[in-house]
Amino acid sequence: MEVSGLVWALTIVGITALLAFDFFFHVRKAHTPTLREAAIWSSIYVGLALIFGVGVLVFGGSTMGGEYFAGYITEKALSVDNLFVFLIIMASFKVPRADQQKVLLFGIVFSLIARTAFIFVGVALINKFSALFYLFGLFLLFTAIKLLKPEDEDEGAEANNFIIRTAKKIFHTTDEYDGDKLFTIQNGKRALTPMLLVMVAIGGTDILFALDSIPAIFGLTQNVYIVFTATAFSLMGLRQLYFLVDGLLDRLIYLSYGLAAILGFIGVKLVMHALHENNLPFINGGKHVEIVEISTAFSLSVIVGVLLVTVLASLLSPRGKAQNVISSARVSAAHYLDRDYTLGEPGERDRLYTHMLASEKALHELDPKYREGVEEELTELLNRAHSEHAAHR
Repeated sequence: MEVSGLVWALTIVGITALLAFDFFFHVRKAHTPTLREAAIWSSIYVGLALIFGVGVLVFGGSTMGGEYFAGYITEKALSVDNLFVFLIIMASFKVPRADQQKVLLFGIVFSLIARTAFIFVGVALINKFSALFYLFGLFLLFTAIKLLKPEDEDEGAEANNFIIRTAKKIFHTTDEYDGDKLFTIQNGKRALTPMLLVMVAIGGTDILFALDSIPAIFGLTQNVYIVFTATAFSLMGLRQLYFLVDGLLDRLIYLSYGLAAILGFIGVKLVMHALHENNLPFINGGKHVEIVEISTAFSLSVIVGVLLVTVLASLLSPRGKAQNVISSARVSAAHYLDRDYTLGEPGERDRLYTHMLASEKALHELDPKYREGVEEELTELLNRAHSEHAAHR
C-alpha cells in the first residue's frame, strides 16, 4: 500500500507535536516524576501506539498492520534494553535526578533523527543492492551472539570518562552542574557543563543503538512508513518508562537472552529473504533460491512469545528477585550519599533513605548464596549512609 504525502505530513506533525508537548508540559521545569505520573504517561504513549496500529490495520490491511505491531514490539524491547546503558551513563556523569528528564528527551529526539536518517539511507541501499539483506542478517546474528556474553558495566563508565577527558583538553569545562544549563560562567569565562557532555554521550550511544535496531526492523518489513512509525512510537514514552522501571531493570536478568533470540530469529529471516531475492553470481549461479519465507504473523508470534517467556522467567526467578533487592539497596544508598544527585529535590533524600531501609530489610531475608561476593562492599556502603543520616538528623 502506497502512503500519500498528506499522511506522511500529518504523521510527522503529530509526532513533533507529541515531543513538543513532552518538553513544554513535563521537561521544561526540572522535577523527578512520581511513579504514578510515569505510569500514567507510559500507558498513554503505549495506548497511542496501539491505537495507531489499529488504524494501520484498518486502512492498510492485515499484512501492514502485522508488520507495524511486530516492528513496534521489537523496537520497544530493544529500547528497554537501551535503558540499562542510559542508567550507567547517568550514574557515570552523576546527573541530578531532577534533570534526568531533559537528558532523556534529548536522547529520544536525537535517536529519532539518527534512526530516520539510517532508515532512508537503508532503503536507498536496499533498492540498489538487494544483497545488503545478507549483511543485515549476518550483522544481527553477530549482535545476537554478542548479547549472550556477560555485560561489563564498567565499559560505559570508561567510555564516558574518555569523553570527559577529551572535552576538558579541547574546551573549557566545569565539574559542577548549573541546573540544566548546557553552558555556565566560571571565573568570568564561558564553560561547558557536564549536562552538555552527558547529552553528547547519550547521543553517541543512540547512534550505536540505531545500528542494531534498524536492520532488525528491516528484517520484518521494508515498508518505509511502517519502519519509521514503529521506530518513532517505540521511542515515545521512553522517558517516562525510564522512571517507571528504574528499579525493575536489574530484575530482568534474562532480557538479553530474549533479545538475542529475537535478533537471531530476525537475522535468519533476513538471510532467508536474501536467498529468495538472490542475485549474487557465486550463490546458486545468481538465481534466487527456492526457500520458504517466514510470514509476518509467525514473526509476530515468535517475538511476543519470546518476550513473554523472558519477562516471566526473569520476574519469577529467585535469582532475579535477589538481584533486584541487592541493586535496589546499593543504588538507594549511593544516591543518598551523593548530594548532587538530589539537588533541587528537598524530599528526595528522605524518600531514598526510606527506600534503602526497606531494601536493607529484604536483603537480610535473602538466601546467603545470593549475597556472596557483594555483602562486604554493600554493608560498608549502607553503614556510610546510616552514619550520614545520623549526622544530619
